[in-house]
Amino acid sequence: MSATRPALKPEEVQTFHEKLSNWGRFGARDQLGTLNFVTPEHRVAAARLVQSGRTVPCARALPTEPSLENPNPVVHLMVGTATEGWGGDYFAMAPHGFATSHLDALSHIFHEGKLYNGYPAERITAHGALELAIHELEAGIVTRGVLLDIPRARGVPFLEPGDPIFWDDLERAERDGGLTVGSGDLLLLYTGRWACREAGGPWDPRERLAGLDASCLPWLYEREVAALGCDGVSDVIPSRVDGVDLPIHQVAIVAMGLHLLDNLDLEKLARACREEGRWAFLLTVAPLVLLRGTASPVNPIAVF
Repeated sequence: MSATRPALKPEEVQTFHEKLSNWGRFGARDQLGTLNFVTPEHRVAAARLVQSGRTVPCARALPTEPSLENPNPVVHLMVGTATEGWGGDYFAMAPHGFATSHLDALSHIFHEGKLYNGYPAERITAHGALELAIHELEAGIVTRGVLLDIPRARGVPFLEPGDPIFWDDLERAERDGGLTVGSGDLLLLYTGRWACREAGGPWDPRERLAGLDASCLPWLYEREVAALGCDGVSDVIPSRVDGVDLPIHQVAIVAMGLHLLDNLDLEKLARACREEGRWAFLLTVAPLVLLRGTASPVNPIAVF
């Protein structure tokens, strides 16, 4: 499909930093970015979506085994066992990357020496993020979640590694789901990454991964999406933009202030949406309160 679509030029992506900027929109000291679109009214409306009470987790187990996706596995040590007479453990992890289900803080990405809202990159120090840290989300995210099932919209079981998703794919999936993505929604993109892995075995996601083409950035901005999650990393890899590796990460986080959730497991959620016959639900995300952190492992919970 990518061969039929012209790739964006680097200068076009650069213009997105100005055209799609939310700097100052929510105040000079803003720490939440597009999460400001989630109002109390949005939360109340999302709660009204609960009908069956079915809950669906959206995270993978913390990956403790090294693999192509996971060169820096989570360290899990037991500090208490039957020998000690009690159970206790110790976890250490680097949540960024292509394996752990995590939520990026807005302190994760810089562009031209700046963070979201114009904060200088020097605010990210050896002692942690002094602005835009993950602890700013201590109240969590509670809003309407929307799953766009791209393989279903294309009539395939899953996207192949490296397949780009375009704005018309998003709108086709909207029509198939009978909904419209709107202000304050947490948008989840299902590519079928883990079904693809199950069918064909693992591959290196640093080389090929299905995800959004950079041309979708204005669509995300216009829809006022509150946060964006994916079973990949939202970006298509390769990016199709010369010299810009992760344009979705770069523009969404730095210019728009859009938090990203990476490496989710959306297989159960996609099945639940098909069985429930709807692709919108109450969604809760509760990151750990990691002071000055740039990310947190998360397990988003969808409630139908």
